Amino acid sequence: VQLQASGGGLVQPGGSLTLSCVVSGFTLNRPAVGWFRQAPGKEREGVSCLSTWNDITHYADAVKGRFTISRDTAKNTVYLQMNNLRPEDTAVYYCATDLGHSSSYALCNNGPTDWGQGTQVTVSS
Repeated sequence: VQLQASGGGLVQPGGSLTLSCVVSGFTLNRPAVGWFRQAPGKEREGVSCLSTWNDITHYADAVKGRFTISRDTAKNTVYLQMNNLRPEDTAVYYCATDLGHSSSYALCNNGPTDWGQGTQVTVSS
């Protein structure tokens, strides 16, 4: 199982970014996949998770209405569209999965077992 995240960068408050995560070793039609983040001095948290078998999503309260998780099964890619970014969204973002979890809520709250490398998102003027 491998996950390769990309798309981070520096953006001004109110701006947008789209993160991508290319996966291999499994297909995006059964397990849950998700995005997590870790800000300096803080614990890693689940941002958004997707159940790939029924398309049920889960979002942290802090990002509801601003972030959207999606996937392209043919491209083996999971996306995180981030709009109206705030300075408090600054963090290293990771994509992750757990082949034993099919529930987006369970993945975001119980933690995954397989992680990709992180991509830095910095929101600053």
